[in-house]
Parts: sequence; structure tokens; C-alpha cells
Amino acid sequence: MLPQEIIRKKRDNKALSGEDIALFIRGLVSGSVTEMQASALAMAIFFNGMTRDEAVALTLAMRDSGTVLDWRGENLPGPILDKHSTGGVGDNVSLLLGPAVAACGGFVPMISGRGLGHTGGTLDKLDSIPGYTTQPDNALFRKVVRGVGCAIIGQTEDLAPADKRLYAIRDVTATVESIPLITASILSKKLAAGLEGLVMDVKTGSGAFMPTFEQSKALAASIVAVANGAGLKTSALITDMNEPLAPAAGNAVEVLNAVENLTGKRRDERLIAVTVALGGEMLALGGLAADAAEGRERIADVLANGSAAERFQRMTAALGGPADFIEKPDRYLAAAPVVRAIPAAHSGTISAVDTRALGLAVVALGGGRTRAADPVDHAVGLTELLPIGANVTPETPLAVIHARSEAQFALAVSAIRAAYSFEGATGSLPLIAGHITA
Repeated sequence: MLPQEIIRKKRDNKALSGEDIALFIRGLVSGSVTEMQASALAMAIFFNGMTRDEAVALTLAMRDSGTVLDWRGENLPGPILDKHSTGGVGDNVSLLLGPAVAACGGFVPMISGRGLGHTGGTLDKLDSIPGYTTQPDNALFRKVVRGVGCAIIGQTEDLAPADKRLYAIRDVTATVESIPLITASILSKKLAAGLEGLVMDVKTGSGAFMPTFEQSKALAASIVAVANGAGLKTSALITDMNEPLAPAAGNAVEVLNAVENLTGKRRDERLIAVTVALGGEMLALGGLAADAAEGRERIADVLANGSAAERFQRMTAALGGPADFIEKPDRYLAAAPVVRAIPAAHSGTISAVDTRALGLAVVALGGGRTRAADPVDHAVGLTELLPIGANVTPETPLAVIHARSEAQFALAVSAIRAAYSFEGATGSLPLIAGHITA
């Protein structure tokens, strides 16, 4: 069928067949389908949606557009598991979770992304570690997963290339916010990684991609339904992002925050709680725990006894980072020239946080990007961010700013003060706001 006839069917709100979708995606990769045609189909999907069967077919077609990893030849003594977050601020869960699941017997080939807009990216954080290779070749990736149990890397060129092309088109045609297209984008990469179990962390709130609970629930339900329809055991947690998950936002500052939580130097309750909840789900899906409750206990144990920290160090060294990084992170992580606390403007109790504004403050400091090609300053960011419910006086620091210059510092002061509210009742969603299963 001609590409324009496939577009016509979806324009007229008719269901596409698996063959229609596979033909279109193959054409997108080969070049026989133009960017104009792909943008037209994306817009038709944006307005008319997709059935579950259509979304499954789109996900599988995008998965099959490139290399699909097969771990069976490795004879690994445990399940292949992963998690994916829809993105937030102060979310360095992956740095704790991958090593923790590996310490419990799972194997985690975690393919992560870079930050865009107000949300941070795991790969930008790991790029803060000197020598760490976020784009290893396939042989090294497999070697690290096999030997350490986890490897956190970026998407390679031959992994779901159709997703890269379609996302670039969606990004400039106002069709990003389509649940079927988001679902296929996320799952095509995860299915290409050869997973046996996936847990989604779908954020909701002021710092989330989907700010309302209803939107987040719809996305979580779509991902769980399509993933299971495509043969991948998947569940989802909906977690609160009405304030930063950890009190640090940036790149090097979040790596340090994660290391300090791994080694027990600090314990950020929200960060640990989400890590434990997601890890419990992963172990239950993979058969490494009888249920999620037992899985949570196991994850909490390896975080407390240092086993997860040891896996993180082994992964870091195996991918080119310093052999003593977890013992001496300050020695290796870049530090900003200007590091100062900013006091609150007045007294009161913090009732709400514009988490997205805090993320954008990090971007303005140079710690994020508004375009995929933008460089990132790994040293800048925010630390010691106060949570909702904290009581402050004019002398209480709201946060510590890590800036490249005094001018950047001054801009961040205004943005951070504006992000905190002191009027109205305090309150937020429960940290784990929802649980979606097949």
C-alpha cells in the first residue's frame, strides 16, 4: 500500500493493520517514506489515537527496525530486567536501582537517555564521571552486563533507529504528547534490549511530563497493556514529582548524591523509597522474589549492606571510570566555581514547589539542554533543596546553587525563590500514587 493511503486510513480514524504499520516504518528507515509523510501520520495518530493492537504493531515494527539483543547465548543465571522513568527533577534512581537489582541476582542492560527540557538525563549524569563510556560497543556492553550484572549506557545507532527518526519528526511537529507514540517510543527500545521484565516509573505532578494524575495513569495503562501485548512482562508505578525526588538537581551533584546514598553517607527518604519500590517490582517480575513486598526487603538490604555500592563501582570501572570512584567521588567530579546557599525571602512553611521551574533553573545554569545538540556543564546544579512542609525563616537556605559565574548565580536565585510557595495548605500526592499491572 502507498504511504499516503496508510495516512488516509488513520486520518479517517480507521484502524491500521500490522502490515500497514510495518510497511510504513520500514519505509521511514529506508527513506522511501518522507519526513513529510511521517509527520502527517504522526498528526493523524495524535488526533485519532490507536487501538492497543495498532500500538503493539507500531512498537514491534520500531523494535525490528534495527538490532534486537538476544541474551540467550550468554546463559545468564538470572532474568534480564530493567526500569524506565518518564523523567523528572532530582531523579537519580537508575544509579542506585541498576546496581541494587544486579546485587539481587538480576541482569540489567539499562539503555538510558539524555536530558531534554526541564528533565535531567541519566547519561548526562554518568558523563560527569571521567572515563565512563556511555556509548560502548556491543561486545563491551554484553561483557559488563555478564560480568557485573548491570550496565547503564545510551541508545546505539542500530537500536530501534526508527524511533530516533520518528521522535525527531514529532519534536518539531507538536506531536510529542501522543500516548500511543510515547508508548511505542519507550517500548521499542526496551524490547530491542532483549528484556524479560520491565517496570515503568511514570511521574506525575509539577515536574512531570504528564502533570496530572489522570494523564499519568492513562500513559501508564497504555505502556503496561502494549508491553504485555508485545510479550514483555511489565508493570508500572505512578510516582509523585510535585517536588524533586532527591535534594540535588544537575549532573555531577546528582552523581555525588547517588553515591552518598549508596554508601550510607546520607539517606534521602523519597529517593530510597522509590528505588526500593521499583526494585521490589522488578524482582517480583523476574521471579527473584515471591512478591513485591519480599522484593522490597531484598533491595533495601543490598542498599544498606553495601552490595549495591560495590556493583556500582564495578560497573563504573568496567566502563572506563576510576577504580576508586565510589570511595573518592569528590576527587573526580567537576566542581562549579561559585557555590553558595540562598536564603528564603521570608518566613513560613513551604506549601508547594514548582518542580519544573527548578529543572529549568538547572538548564539556565548550563546543566541541561533545550536542543539535543546543546553542550552540558556537568558541574552546575542545585543541592540541599528544601522539601514541601519545611519551615523556613529569612535566614534559612532554600538551596545551594552551583554556578559557573556570579551572573548565573543571580539569575538562579530569582528562579528558585519564585519556585517556592508559602501560601495555602501543604500537601501532595502519596509518593507512590498508583500501581498498574497487566
